Amino acid sequence: MKSFITLLGIAFGANVALGQTAKGNQFPDGTPIPAWFSDTSPVNVKKNGKVYDVTKYGVKQDSNLLQTEAIQKVIDLASKKGGTVLIPKGVFLSGALFFKPKTHLHVVEGGKLKGSDDIANYPKIPSRMEGQNLDYYAALVNAYGVNGFTISGGGTIDGNGRKFWDAFWLRRTINPNCTNLEVSRPRLVFIWNSNNVQVENVKLHNAGFWTSHYYQCNNVKIINVDIRSPHEPVRAPSTDAIDIDVCNNVLIKGCYMSVNDDAIALKGGKGPWADEDKNNGPNTNILIEDCEFGFCHSALTLGSESIHNKNVLMRNCRVDEAKRILWLKMRPDTPQKYEYVTVENVTGNAYSMIFVKPWTQFFDLKGKKEAPLSYSQNITMRNLDVKCDVFFDIAITKHDRLANFTFENLKVEAKNDKYDKSIIDGVTFKNVVVNGKTID
Repeated sequence: MKSFITLLGIAFGANVALGQTAKGNQFPDGTPIPAWFSDTSPVNVKKNGKVYDVTKYGVKQDSNLLQTEAIQKVIDLASKKGGTVLIPKGVFLSGALFFKPKTHLHVVEGGKLKGSDDIANYPKIPSRMEGQNLDYYAALVNAYGVNGFTISGGGTIDGNGRKFWDAFWLRRTINPNCTNLEVSRPRLVFIWNSNNVQVENVKLHNAGFWTSHYYQCNNVKIINVDIRSPHEPVRAPSTDAIDIDVCNNVLIKGCYMSVNDDAIALKGGKGPWADEDKNNGPNTNILIEDCEFGFCHSALTLGSESIHNKNVLMRNCRVDEAKRILWLKMRPDTPQKYEYVTVENVTGNAYSMIFVKPWTQFFDLKGKKEAPLSYSQNITMRNLDVKCDVFFDIAITKHDRLANFTFENLKVEAKNDKYDKSIIDGVTFKNVVVNGKTID
Protein backbone atom coordinates (compact mmCIF):
# COMPACT_ATOMS: atom_id res chain seq x y z
CA MET A 1 0.00 0.00 0.00
CA LYS A 2 2.80 2.46 0.87
CA SER A 3 4.37 2.25 -2.59
CA PHE A 4 0.98 2.90 -4.20
CA ILE A 5 0.46 5.97 -2.01
CA THR A 6 3.94 7.24 -2.75
CA LEU A 7 3.35 6.81 -6.45
CA LEU A 8 0.29 9.01 -6.24
CA GLY A 9 2.25 11.67 -4.40
CA ILE A 10 -0.04 11.92 -1.38
CA ALA A 11 1.25 14.14 1.38
CA PHE A 12 -0.81 15.27 4.37
CA GLY A 13 -0.09 17.09 7.59
CA ALA A 14 -0.89 15.79 11.06
CA ASN A 15 -1.89 16.92 14.52
CA VAL A 16 -4.12 19.78 13.38
CA ALA A 17 -7.50 20.94 14.56
CA LEU A 18 -10.80 20.01 12.95
CA GLY A 19 -11.65 23.66 12.29
CA GLN A 20 -8.55 24.33 10.19
CA THR A 21 -8.31 23.75 6.46
CA ALA A 22 -6.07 21.27 4.66
CA LYS A 23 -4.58 23.40 1.91
CA GLY A 24 -5.64 22.53 -1.61
CA ASN A 25 -8.36 20.06 -0.61
CA GLN A 26 -12.05 20.51 -1.20
CA PHE A 27 -15.15 18.40 -0.95
CA PRO A 28 -17.15 18.02 -4.16
CA ASP A 29 -19.39 21.02 -3.36
CA GLY A 30 -16.31 23.26 -3.07
CA THR A 31 -16.19 23.53 0.71
CA PRO A 32 -12.73 23.08 2.26
CA ILE A 33 -11.82 19.70 3.74
CA PRO A 34 -10.94 20.36 7.40
CA ALA A 35 -7.38 19.45 8.34
CA TRP A 36 -8.80 16.95 10.86
CA PHE A 37 -9.03 14.58 7.89
CA SER A 38 -5.27 14.73 7.32
CA ASP A 39 -4.34 13.89 10.91
CA THR A 40 -3.66 10.16 10.83
CA SER A 41 -1.77 10.00 14.10
CA PRO A 42 -1.89 6.44 15.46
CA VAL A 43 -3.78 5.49 18.58
CA ASN A 44 -1.62 6.16 21.64
CA VAL A 45 -2.52 3.36 24.03
CA LYS A 46 -0.48 4.89 26.85
CA LYS A 47 -2.58 8.04 26.76
CA ASN A 48 -5.78 6.05 27.05
CA GLY A 49 -5.11 4.98 30.62
CA LYS A 50 -4.16 1.67 32.16
CA VAL A 51 -3.68 -1.36 29.92
CA TYR A 52 -5.62 -4.44 31.00
CA ASP A 53 -4.09 -7.61 29.55
CA VAL A 54 -7.05 -9.99 29.77
CA THR A 55 -4.82 -12.96 30.68
CA LYS A 56 -3.87 -11.19 33.90
CA TYR A 57 -7.50 -10.98 34.95
CA GLY A 58 -8.65 -14.57 34.71
CA VAL A 59 -8.95 -15.03 30.94
CA LYS A 60 -7.23 -18.22 29.76
CA GLN A 61 -5.23 -18.78 26.58
CA ASP A 62 -7.55 -21.49 25.31
CA SER A 63 -8.97 -21.16 21.79
CA ASN A 64 -11.72 -23.70 22.49
CA LEU A 65 -13.04 -22.14 25.69
CA LEU A 66 -15.85 -19.60 25.42
CA GLN A 67 -14.81 -16.68 27.66
CA THR A 68 -17.41 -13.99 27.07
CA GLU A 69 -18.12 -13.35 30.76
CA ALA A 70 -14.45 -13.29 31.76
CA ILE A 71 -13.51 -10.80 29.02
CA GLN A 72 -16.57 -8.65 29.78
CA LYS A 73 -15.48 -8.45 33.43
CA VAL A 74 -12.16 -6.98 32.27
CA ILE A 75 -14.03 -4.40 30.16
CA ASP A 76 -16.20 -3.49 33.15
CA LEU A 77 -13.13 -3.13 35.33
CA ALA A 78 -11.40 -0.90 32.77
CA SER A 79 -14.45 1.34 32.55
CA LYS A 80 -14.21 2.35 36.21
CA LYS A 81 -11.10 4.46 35.72
CA GLY A 82 -10.65 4.25 31.97
CA GLY A 83 -8.23 2.14 30.01
CA THR A 84 -7.49 -0.29 27.22
CA VAL A 85 -8.51 -3.94 27.13
CA LEU A 86 -5.65 -5.85 25.54
CA ILE A 87 -5.98 -9.16 23.71
CA PRO A 88 -2.47 -10.72 23.67
CA LYS A 89 -1.05 -13.32 21.30
CA GLY A 90 -3.23 -16.37 20.98
CA VAL A 91 -6.87 -17.06 20.11
CA PHE A 92 -9.63 -15.98 22.50
CA LEU A 93 -13.18 -17.20 21.85
CA SER A 94 -16.07 -14.95 22.84
CA GLY A 95 -19.66 -13.98 22.27
CA ALA A 96 -20.92 -10.38 22.25
CA LEU A 97 -18.77 -7.87 24.16
CA PHE A 98 -19.95 -4.44 25.23
CA PHE A 99 -17.43 -1.63 25.53
CA LYS A 100 -18.30 1.23 27.83
CA PRO A 101 -17.28 4.90 28.12
CA LYS A 102 -13.55 5.39 28.68
CA THR A 103 -12.68 1.90 27.36
CA HIS A 104 -10.72 0.86 24.28
CA LEU A 105 -9.78 -2.38 22.52
CA HIS A 106 -6.22 -3.32 21.53
CA VAL A 107 -5.55 -6.65 19.80
CA VAL A 108 -1.82 -7.22 19.45
CA GLU A 109 -0.28 -8.63 16.30
CA GLY A 110 -0.60 -12.39 16.59
CA GLY A 111 -3.63 -12.05 18.81
CA LYS A 112 -7.13 -12.99 17.73
CA LEU A 113 -10.51 -12.20 19.22
CA LYS A 114 -12.67 -14.91 17.68
CA GLY A 115 -16.44 -14.84 17.64
CA SER A 116 -18.58 -17.74 18.75
CA ASP A 117 -20.52 -19.39 15.93
CA ASP A 118 -23.54 -19.95 18.20
CA ILE A 119 -26.12 -17.15 17.86
CA ALA A 120 -27.19 -17.81 21.46
CA ASN A 121 -24.03 -15.95 22.49
CA TYR A 122 -25.26 -12.73 20.87
CA PRO A 123 -28.27 -11.36 22.76
CA LYS A 124 -31.01 -9.39 21.04
CA ILE A 125 -30.79 -5.74 22.03
CA PRO A 126 -31.90 -2.33 20.63
CA SER A 127 -30.03 -1.98 17.37
CA ARG A 128 -30.11 -0.76 13.79
CA MET A 129 -30.18 -2.94 10.70
CA GLU A 130 -30.98 -2.29 7.05
CA GLY A 131 -32.24 1.24 7.56
CA GLN A 132 -34.52 0.57 10.52
CA ASN A 133 -34.25 0.63 14.30
CA LEU A 134 -35.19 -2.68 15.87
CA ASP A 135 -34.10 -5.30 18.35
CA TYR A 136 -31.40 -7.39 16.74
CA TYR A 137 -28.49 -9.61 17.67
CA ALA A 138 -25.52 -7.83 19.19
CA ALA A 139 -22.26 -7.75 17.26
CA LEU A 140 -19.08 -9.37 18.53
CA VAL A 141 -17.69 -5.91 19.41
CA ASN A 142 -20.28 -3.30 20.48
CA ALA A 143 -19.81 0.32 21.53
CA TYR A 144 -22.94 2.35 22.35
CA GLY A 145 -22.29 5.95 23.35
CA VAL A 146 -18.54 5.50 23.75
CA ASN A 147 -16.96 8.78 22.70
CA GLY A 148 -13.29 8.48 21.84
CA PHE A 149 -13.54 4.71 21.36
CA THR A 150 -10.56 3.10 19.61
CA ILE A 151 -9.72 -0.30 18.18
CA SER A 152 -6.05 -0.87 17.39
CA GLY A 153 -3.11 -3.21 17.70
CA GLY A 154 -2.34 -5.09 14.47
CA GLY A 155 -4.19 -8.25 15.48
CA THR A 156 -7.37 -9.89 14.21
CA ILE A 157 -11.04 -9.76 15.08
CA ASP A 158 -12.51 -12.85 13.41
CA GLY A 159 -16.23 -13.46 13.07
CA ASN A 160 -15.86 -17.22 12.56
CA GLY A 161 -18.77 -16.86 10.15
CA ARG A 162 -18.87 -20.14 8.21
CA LYS A 163 -21.79 -21.62 10.19
CA PHE A 164 -23.83 -18.44 9.67
CA TRP A 165 -23.04 -18.34 5.93
CA ASP A 166 -24.11 -21.95 5.48
CA ALA A 167 -27.37 -21.27 7.33
CA PHE A 168 -28.11 -18.32 5.08
CA TRP A 169 -27.55 -20.21 1.84
CA LEU A 170 -29.63 -23.12 3.10
CA ARG A 171 -32.45 -20.70 3.85
CA ARG A 172 -32.10 -19.15 0.39
CA THR A 173 -32.37 -22.62 -1.14
CA ILE A 174 -35.66 -23.15 0.69
CA ASN A 175 -36.92 -19.61 0.03
CA PRO A 176 -35.08 -17.68 -2.72
CA ASN A 177 -36.80 -14.46 -1.61
CA CYS A 178 -35.78 -14.61 2.04
CA THR A 179 -34.38 -11.40 3.49
CA ASN A 180 -31.14 -10.94 5.38
CA LEU A 181 -32.95 -10.62 8.69
CA GLU A 182 -34.64 -14.01 8.35
CA VAL A 183 -31.36 -15.75 9.16
CA SER A 184 -29.90 -15.03 12.60
CA ARG A 185 -26.38 -13.68 12.12
CA PRO A 186 -24.18 -11.24 14.09
CA ARG A 187 -22.14 -8.37 12.76
CA LEU A 188 -18.48 -8.14 13.66
CA VAL A 189 -18.32 -4.51 14.89
CA PHE A 190 -21.22 -2.15 15.65
CA ILE A 191 -20.62 1.40 16.94
CA TRP A 192 -23.62 3.61 17.73
CA ASN A 193 -23.88 7.22 18.86
CA SER A 194 -20.15 7.54 19.43
CA ASN A 195 -17.99 10.49 18.40
CA ASN A 196 -14.25 10.74 17.73
CA VAL A 197 -13.87 7.05 16.95
CA GLN A 198 -10.70 5.56 15.49
CA VAL A 199 -10.32 2.02 14.15
CA GLU A 200 -6.82 1.39 12.84
CA ASN A 201 -4.31 -1.25 11.88
CA VAL A 202 -6.44 -4.29 12.66
CA LYS A 203 -7.79 -7.18 10.63
CA LEU A 204 -11.56 -7.63 10.47
CA HIS A 205 -12.16 -11.05 8.95
CA ASN A 206 -14.93 -13.59 8.33
CA ALA A 207 -17.91 -11.62 9.58
CA GLY A 208 -21.17 -13.50 10.05
CA PHE A 209 -23.07 -10.50 8.65
CA TRP A 210 -21.94 -6.89 8.02
CA THR A 211 -18.31 -6.47 9.01
CA SER A 212 -18.32 -2.97 10.53
CA HIS A 213 -21.32 -0.69 11.03
CA TYR A 214 -21.18 2.92 12.27
CA TYR A 215 -24.53 4.52 13.14
CA GLN A 216 -25.15 8.12 14.22
CA CYS A 217 -21.46 8.83 14.74
CA ASN A 218 -19.42 11.98 14.13
CA ASN A 219 -15.70 12.16 13.39
CA VAL A 220 -14.81 8.56 12.55
CA LYS A 221 -11.40 7.45 11.25
CA ILE A 222 -10.87 3.99 9.77
CA ILE A 223 -7.18 3.72 8.91
CA ASN A 224 -5.05 0.86 7.54
CA VAL A 225 -7.70 -1.76 8.29
CA ASP A 226 -7.66 -5.10 6.45
CA ILE A 227 -11.23 -6.32 5.88
CA ARG A 228 -11.89 -9.69 4.29
CA SER A 229 -14.65 -12.26 3.96
CA PRO A 230 -14.55 -14.86 1.17
CA HIS A 231 -16.54 -14.99 -2.04
CA GLU A 232 -15.21 -18.43 -2.91
CA PRO A 233 -15.31 -21.36 -2.49
CA VAL A 234 -17.99 -20.46 0.07
CA ARG A 235 -19.66 -17.08 -0.32
CA ALA A 236 -19.93 -15.00 2.85
CA PRO A 237 -23.29 -13.27 2.27
CA SER A 238 -23.87 -9.60 3.08
CA THR A 239 -20.47 -9.09 4.65
CA ASP A 240 -20.22 -5.38 3.72
CA ALA A 241 -16.80 -4.11 4.75
CA ILE A 242 -17.86 -0.68 6.06
CA ASP A 243 -21.43 0.56 6.51
CA ILE A 244 -21.76 4.28 7.20
CA ASP A 245 -25.22 5.07 8.57
CA VAL A 246 -26.24 8.67 9.45
CA CYS A 247 -22.68 9.85 10.09
CA ASN A 248 -20.79 13.11 9.62
CA ASN A 249 -17.05 13.47 8.99
CA VAL A 250 -15.71 10.02 8.13
CA LEU A 251 -12.19 9.21 6.92
CA ILE A 252 -11.49 5.80 5.37
CA LYS A 253 -7.81 5.67 4.49
CA GLY A 254 -5.25 3.07 3.51
CA CYS A 255 -7.65 0.14 3.90
CA TYR A 256 -7.85 -3.13 2.00
CA MET A 257 -11.35 -4.52 1.44
CA SER A 258 -12.43 -7.77 -0.19
CA VAL A 259 -15.88 -9.06 0.75
CA ASN A 260 -18.89 -10.82 -0.77
CA ASP A 261 -21.02 -7.67 -0.90
CA ASP A 262 -20.44 -3.92 -1.05
CA ALA A 263 -17.10 -2.69 0.25
CA ILE A 264 -18.22 0.77 1.42
CA ALA A 265 -21.96 1.36 1.65
CA LEU A 266 -23.66 4.56 2.73
CA LYS A 267 -26.91 3.86 4.58
CA GLY A 268 -29.44 6.11 6.32
CA GLY A 269 -33.02 4.81 6.13
CA LYS A 270 -35.56 3.19 3.85
CA GLY A 271 -39.25 3.32 2.99
CA PRO A 272 -41.67 5.89 1.55
CA TRP A 273 -41.62 8.00 4.73
CA ALA A 274 -37.95 7.45 5.59
CA ASP A 275 -37.15 11.16 5.43
CA GLU A 276 -39.67 11.83 8.22
CA ASP A 277 -38.21 9.30 10.67
CA LYS A 278 -36.00 10.90 13.33
CA ASN A 279 -33.84 7.75 13.44
CA ASN A 280 -32.78 8.32 9.84
CA GLY A 281 -30.64 11.02 8.27
CA PRO A 282 -27.84 12.01 5.94
CA ASN A 283 -24.22 11.04 5.59
CA THR A 284 -22.03 14.08 5.01
CA ASN A 285 -18.33 14.72 4.45
CA ILE A 286 -17.09 11.22 3.64
CA LEU A 287 -13.46 10.96 2.45
CA ILE A 288 -12.17 7.65 1.08
CA GLU A 289 -8.56 7.64 -0.05
CA ASP A 290 -5.52 5.46 -0.69
CA CYS A 291 -7.56 2.25 -0.44
CA GLU A 292 -7.39 -1.02 -2.35
CA PHE A 293 -10.42 -3.10 -3.25
CA GLY A 294 -10.40 -6.79 -4.05
CA PHE A 295 -13.55 -8.71 -4.91
CA CYS A 296 -16.70 -6.82 -3.92
CA HIS A 297 -20.11 -6.06 -5.36
CA SER A 298 -19.07 -2.40 -5.48
CA ALA A 299 -16.18 -0.35 -4.21
CA LEU A 300 -18.48 2.56 -3.27
CA THR A 301 -22.24 2.19 -2.97
CA LEU A 302 -24.89 4.74 -2.06
CA GLY A 303 -27.89 2.73 -0.82
CA SER A 304 -29.72 0.47 -0.64
CA GLU A 305 -31.17 2.04 2.50
CA SER A 306 -30.21 5.66 2.10
CA ILE A 307 -32.03 9.00 1.95
CA HIS A 308 -29.35 11.68 1.64
CA ASN A 309 -25.62 11.59 0.95
CA LYS A 310 -23.62 14.76 0.37
CA ASN A 311 -19.93 15.47 -0.12
CA VAL A 312 -18.58 12.00 -0.78
CA LEU A 313 -15.05 11.93 -2.18
CA MET A 314 -13.24 8.73 -3.15
CA ARG A 315 -9.75 9.26 -4.53
CA ASN A 316 -6.36 7.67 -5.15
CA CYS A 317 -7.60 4.08 -5.02
CA ARG A 318 -6.95 0.77 -6.74
CA VAL A 319 -9.86 -1.48 -7.69
CA ASP A 320 -9.50 -5.14 -8.69
CA GLU A 321 -12.32 -7.64 -9.28
CA ALA A 322 -15.07 -5.25 -8.22
CA LYS A 323 -18.45 -5.70 -9.84
CA ARG A 324 -18.81 -1.91 -9.90
CA ILE A 325 -16.63 1.08 -9.05
CA LEU A 326 -19.53 3.43 -8.21
CA TRP A 327 -23.06 2.14 -7.58
CA LEU A 328 -25.97 4.52 -7.04
CA LYS A 329 -28.84 2.32 -5.86
CA MET A 330 -32.04 4.08 -6.86
CA ARG A 331 -34.54 2.48 -4.49
CA PRO A 332 -38.03 3.27 -5.84
CA ASP A 333 -39.83 2.96 -2.49
CA THR A 334 -37.59 5.55 -0.77
CA PRO A 335 -37.05 9.30 -1.34
CA GLN A 336 -33.34 9.73 -2.05
CA LYS A 337 -30.95 12.53 -2.76
CA TYR A 338 -27.38 11.70 -3.71
CA GLU A 339 -25.39 14.86 -4.36
CA TYR A 340 -21.83 16.04 -4.74
CA VAL A 341 -20.17 12.67 -5.17
CA THR A 342 -16.73 12.47 -6.78
CA VAL A 343 -14.61 9.44 -7.68
CA GLU A 344 -11.16 10.39 -8.94
CA ASN A 345 -7.68 9.01 -9.50
CA VAL A 346 -8.69 5.35 -9.69
CA THR A 347 -7.01 2.50 -11.55
CA GLY A 348 -7.94 -1.14 -12.01
CA ASN A 349 -10.84 -3.17 -13.31
CA ALA A 350 -14.52 -3.80 -12.67
CA TYR A 351 -17.56 -5.20 -14.43
CA SER A 352 -19.23 -1.76 -14.55
CA MET A 353 -17.49 1.57 -14.23
CA ILE A 354 -20.65 3.29 -13.01
CA PHE A 355 -23.94 1.57 -12.25
CA VAL A 356 -27.15 3.58 -11.73
CA LYS A 357 -30.37 1.57 -11.86
CA PRO A 358 -33.52 0.95 -9.82
CA TRP A 359 -32.88 -1.37 -6.85
CA THR A 360 -36.11 -3.31 -6.37
CA GLN A 361 -35.09 -6.44 -4.47
CA PHE A 362 -37.32 -5.68 -1.47
CA PHE A 363 -39.56 -2.99 -2.90
CA ASP A 364 -42.39 -2.00 -0.53
CA LEU A 365 -44.44 1.21 -0.70
CA LYS A 366 -46.23 0.28 2.55
CA GLY A 367 -49.59 1.38 1.19
CA LYS A 368 -48.41 4.63 -0.38
CA LYS A 369 -49.98 5.01 -3.82
CA GLU A 370 -47.19 6.82 -5.63
CA ALA A 371 -43.49 6.08 -5.52
CA PRO A 372 -41.40 9.04 -4.28
CA LEU A 373 -38.95 10.87 -6.51
CA SER A 374 -35.24 10.28 -6.11
CA TYR A 375 -32.36 12.49 -7.25
CA SER A 376 -28.71 11.98 -8.12
CA GLN A 377 -26.91 15.17 -9.03
CA ASN A 378 -23.45 16.65 -9.27
CA ILE A 379 -21.76 13.28 -9.74
CA THR A 380 -18.19 13.32 -11.06
CA MET A 381 -15.83 10.59 -12.24
CA ARG A 382 -12.40 11.99 -13.04
CA ASN A 383 -8.92 10.67 -13.82
CA LEU A 384 -9.76 6.97 -14.17
CA ASP A 385 -7.67 4.38 -16.00
CA VAL A 386 -9.76 1.22 -15.92
CA LYS A 387 -10.84 -1.90 -17.75
CA CYS A 388 -14.47 -2.95 -17.52
CA ASP A 389 -17.17 -4.97 -19.20
CA VAL A 390 -19.69 -2.11 -19.23
CA PHE A 391 -18.71 1.56 -19.47
CA PHE A 392 -22.05 3.34 -18.91
CA ASP A 393 -24.37 1.02 -16.95
CA ILE A 394 -27.25 3.45 -16.37
CA ALA A 395 -31.03 3.05 -16.70
CA ILE A 396 -33.76 4.88 -14.82
CA THR A 397 -37.52 5.02 -14.25
CA LYS A 398 -39.90 7.97 -14.30
CA HIS A 399 -39.29 8.40 -10.59
CA ASP A 400 -35.53 9.00 -10.97
CA ARG A 401 -33.88 12.33 -11.73
CA LEU A 402 -30.23 12.41 -12.80
CA ALA A 403 -28.53 15.76 -13.32
CA ASN A 404 -25.10 17.30 -13.74
CA PHE A 405 -22.86 14.28 -14.25
CA THR A 406 -19.25 14.94 -15.27
CA PHE A 407 -16.88 12.39 -16.85
CA GLU A 408 -13.39 13.83 -17.24
CA ASN A 409 -9.97 12.45 -18.15
CA LEU A 410 -11.08 8.84 -18.46
CA LYS A 411 -9.11 6.08 -20.19
CA VAL A 412 -11.41 3.08 -20.42
CA GLU A 413 -11.26 -0.30 -22.10
CA ALA A 414 -14.79 -1.71 -22.26
CA LYS A 415 -16.50 -4.69 -23.88
CA ASN A 416 -19.68 -2.63 -23.99
CA ASP A 417 -18.85 0.99 -24.81
CA LYS A 418 -22.39 2.25 -25.44
CA TYR A 419 -23.71 5.31 -23.64
CA ASP A 420 -26.91 7.36 -23.60
CA LYS A 421 -26.47 10.98 -22.55
CA SER A 422 -30.21 11.65 -22.80
CA ILE A 423 -30.77 9.83 -19.49
CA ILE A 424 -29.02 12.65 -17.63
CA ASP A 425 -30.08 16.29 -17.50
CA GLY A 426 -26.74 17.96 -18.07
CA VAL A 427 -23.83 15.61 -18.71
CA THR A 428 -20.26 16.56 -19.62
CA PHE A 429 -17.69 14.33 -21.32
CA LYS A 430 -14.24 15.89 -21.32
CA ASN A 431 -11.21 13.98 -22.58
CA VAL A 432 -13.00 10.65 -22.29
CA VAL A 433 -11.27 7.92 -24.28
CA VAL A 434 -13.05 4.59 -24.58
CA ASN A 435 -11.38 1.76 -26.51
CA GLY A 436 -8.94 4.26 -27.97
CA LYS A 437 -11.61 6.66 -29.26
CA THR A 438 -12.48 10.05 -27.79
CA ILE A 439 -16.19 10.45 -27.13
CA ASP A 440 -18.18 13.60 -26.46
